[in-house]
Amino acid sequence: MMNLKRSTVFFALLLISCAHASQQDTGHAEKPELEAKKQAELPKQELTEQILYEYLLGDMALQRGQPELAAQLYLKLANATRDPRLARYAAHLAFETRQMDKAMSAFNLWLEIEPDSLLAKQALAALLVSGGKLDEARPHLISLLAATTEDVGNIFTRVSSMIASYPDKNAAFNLLRELAQPYPQVAEARWVLAQVAEAAGQHELALKEAQQAYALRPEWDSAVLLNARLLQSTLPQEALTLLKKYLETYPDTKEVRLFYARALMQQKQNREARSEFQQLLNAYPDNADLAFAVGLLSLDMGELDRGEKELQQALANKKKDENVVYYYLGQLSEAKKHEEEAMKNYSKVKDGEYEFSARIRMAYLINKSGKLDEARQLLHKTIPKNNKQRAQLTMVEAKILRDALQFEAAYQVLVKELEKLPNQPELMYEAAMLAERVGKHHAFEQMMRKLIEIEPGNAQAYNALGYGLLERNERVPEAMKLVEKAYQLAPDDAGIIDSMGLGYYRLGNLPKSLEFLRRAYAANPDPEIAAHLGEVLWEQGEKEQAKKMWSDALKSHPDNTVLQFVIKKFAP
Repeated sequence: MMNLKRSTVFFALLLISCAHASQQDTGHAEKPELEAKKQAELPKQELTEQILYEYLLGDMALQRGQPELAAQLYLKLANATRDPRLARYAAHLAFETRQMDKAMSAFNLWLEIEPDSLLAKQALAALLVSGGKLDEARPHLISLLAATTEDVGNIFTRVSSMIASYPDKNAAFNLLRELAQPYPQVAEARWVLAQVAEAAGQHELALKEAQQAYALRPEWDSAVLLNARLLQSTLPQEALTLLKKYLETYPDTKEVRLFYARALMQQKQNREARSEFQQLLNAYPDNADLAFAVGLLSLDMGELDRGEKELQQALANKKKDENVVYYYLGQLSEAKKHEEEAMKNYSKVKDGEYEFSARIRMAYLINKSGKLDEARQLLHKTIPKNNKQRAQLTMVEAKILRDALQFEAAYQVLVKELEKLPNQPELMYEAAMLAERVGKHHAFEQMMRKLIEIEPGNAQAYNALGYGLLERNERVPEAMKLVEKAYQLAPDDAGIIDSMGLGYYRLGNLPKSLEFLRRAYAANPDPEIAAHLGEVLWEQGEKEQAKKMWSDALKSHPDNTVLQFVIKKFAP
């Protein structure tokens, strides 16, 4: 048997370590004077051989990887000894091993032994909330707040973290509102209530509470950030004004300035956003994310040389994903018309979310250099991660074939892929449009009608089918119904407005046709719309105006076949 004196020391040391571990787990240590008082109030328990034996059994269970058994043994010992440290440790072990009934028993025992312990109240309330027992947690939370005289705000933030993930947001809000009612001047209470109100869908109340929190603690960065976030969705400019005013008083608050910079970006105020990011970068020159953000804004603003320097700075820090930086360096090189350099940058994107896009851009650049077959080979070697990427690869291949005027080959590529992805809308639309282009009108109509079945709200499918019939001057009343349906779905689309104008022209209603075609051309001075508008003007006797319309459009689009055909037909 172990020497009893030595065992007594060992036992005491373990109890102290239990208490220390529990304090670390809760993130809250008692004040020294309170801890000394508690030590004095600990039960004067005689260390019998039975108690020592049971304690050592628990310790052995832990050493052998049986924490569930250890929790049971320590709980039994805590009930026998009424020692709060053992109750605390048993609760910790039971909770960690998901023995919730035993954890509840241990937490209740701990609180029974130490009724004034804030740790015990907080831990028991957290356990009850996590178990979905808000009503049972309520008195413990009220008691916890009432017992805290110096730092009730900190307790509110702890309570918030307990309740944040509770699934019934309205129930969580009602509980927090009740808890916060006695503390109208505690900023943290208003801040917590604002967050829970927003989660419960009560935006106006959330904003009101957040404003009160900010008024109570105008220096508190969390309060101003919550205010700004709540304002962003409805009053974005007010959010920017609020953040700017705060930073004038507290210029060194990193999180607020970062939020302000991102908010400016969202409002497309890129020059101002870059200034804020640059200020942060000056303070944190080794932060690759900041250098990257400044570089992207410079790129977006067309300041390519500066953008390249900043992206290279992000790359040099080696703290930003190189794949991302190289992709945007490739974009920058393309914008500068340095296509060989762009290829080099894209080729360095070996992994991550931009790898696929980089290979697509490489295929475009290879094709642009006149190597169509090589571009297609690259596309064939690119492994898609999902059906969306697979369809995109096929559409890119079809596009480069179409640009090379290989319309039949492009059509066949799309049709072949449709056999593998028969209901992929984008593939079907592109295949249908190419079918119409190569004179396969029946296939075109079949695919468009199937697309309408798959996507009954697809305005472009209705418009394409109706326009195709109108262009061929076939089944005009039916075509007009299709175009009208497209117009109902997308009344501001210039292409659909043009189709409406063409439909009225086919029906012989020239004034109505002219009305729609003028609207379409005002929205988008497209050469095909100009061709249709000129044709109607010609039919109305406005031949000089029609000729001017065609002539102006031809100067901007000398290769447009539709425009050339109309001019040849009416004014050869």
